[in-house]
Amino acid sequence: MKHSVTHSVKPLSNNPVMGKSRFTLALAVAVATCLCLSGLATAWAQDETSATAAVEQVPAVAINPLKTRDELQAAYQKEYAFLDAQLKDLRARQVEFAASSSTAQRDKQASIDRIEGEYIAAQTRSDRINEMLEDAERQVSAAEDSRNTLEATFLQAGSTLENLDQRPINESDWNTGSDSEKIAALFGLTLDLLKQQGALRKTTGDFFLADGTQVNGAIIRIGNIAAYGLTQAEGEEQGGALAPAGEGRLKVWSASTPATAEALARGEAPAVLDIFLYESSQKAIEEQAGKTLFSVIQSGGVIAWIIVGLGVVAAILILLRFVFLRNASASTERAQQEVGSLVAEGKLEAALKACKQLKGSTSRVLASAVRNLERDRAHIEDIISEQILHESAHLNRFGAFIIVIAAVAPLLGLLGTVTGMISTFDIITEFGTGDPKLLSGGISIALVTTEVGLAVAIPALIFGNLLSGWAESIKDEMEKAALHVINLYTSHSVAKRQAA
Repeated sequence: MKHSVTHSVKPLSNNPVMGKSRFTLALAVAVATCLCLSGLATAWAQDETSATAAVEQVPAVAINPLKTRDELQAAYQKEYAFLDAQLKDLRARQVEFAASSSTAQRDKQASIDRIEGEYIAAQTRSDRINEMLEDAERQVSAAEDSRNTLEATFLQAGSTLENLDQRPINESDWNTGSDSEKIAALFGLTLDLLKQQGALRKTTGDFFLADGTQVNGAIIRIGNIAAYGLTQAEGEEQGGALAPAGEGRLKVWSASTPATAEALARGEAPAVLDIFLYESSQKAIEEQAGKTLFSVIQSGGVIAWIIVGLGVVAAILILLRFVFLRNASASTERAQQEVGSLVAEGKLEAALKACKQLKGSTSRVLASAVRNLERDRAHIEDIISEQILHESAHLNRFGAFIIVIAAVAPLLGLLGTVTGMISTFDIITEFGTGDPKLLSGGISIALVTTEVGLAVAIPALIFGNLLSGWAESIKDEMEKAALHVINLYTSHSVAKRQAA
């Protein structure tokens, strides 16, 4: 016998959380259905066996299918109600769990926000404390610096005033007095000292004359910045403005006269105060000798003297070349006039004699032209060009050598510069840079040789080019004079043929 069971299941919520519950419910329903069907099948089998046995023993009893279906449906509904109750309980628990978890999450987030706020506040307090510590450290450092500055000032003031036979503050005052008291005492003693030292004081002491003689006489001091010495030596007043001679001694400055010292000794104010100012008398001040051309060249060393020698040679050559060119230029115009007039008259022999009497390059060029006037013009011009080239050697004499000197002089100056710098670096390597006087020798060679080289090269180049241009112009004048003579002879020949 076959039985069919039909039932309807209400769809559950589409909530993802309810997915597992719906699956569990379906599984439970399926299991329950299987169990029911299995029980029914067993029951039916037992009933069938019993029925078979009963049939054999008792008469057959009819089975009601509608009653069996109703019983099965009732069992199913009972199971469904149980499962539905379980589902509702699970949903209620799920809602309760979601509410409790949301509350716990909010509580945790609030705790996290509170902890973050406390951390930020602590970090801000830490930064503020660090800034306060840095400010305190700077203030302490500034206070220490100020304290060290004050102590150095006190010590320096004490040393300075001690050299002037003054003591600003006693030793006990240094240890017990406050800084303000020390400063007040220091300024008070300094002002008194300034008033005392600023006055004109006349004392007696030793000093040196300009020739190095040590004498005793009156010393008139103007504070601690200037002094005058006056003494009787060899029946006359000698002295003048005093300059430091080292170790507190004084000497008469050679450029001064005793007139100012005499006026100050009489208590008079001179119209012009001849004074020598100095900072301290402990360091001697040496008088610098005036620079001369010889001393400047001497400071440049051997290379400077070589350049000067080349400069002298260039000057002599320039002078000789100038004389040669002036004579050549002066004879050109005279030769052109005298020879040209004779050629115009046809007196060629007289013109040759005039060329021999007139000495110079132009006369020789004109003589070559006069000797060949009977030839054709092209041949005469070639002869004139050859003679001008021959005379160019005389006109260009010394020109190339002057240009060579103009080119070599700055190169020698550069050589002296390199030599001087090498010498300077050698001194720096051996002695350091502590004493500038040790470096002055190499620096003088480096600078003076360049200066002397340029001083020789510039005028040599200028005069060399000017004289070369002058020589070229003289060559042009000689050529024009020769062509002028040819033209005069040609005119004379044409006129003579026309007259014949």
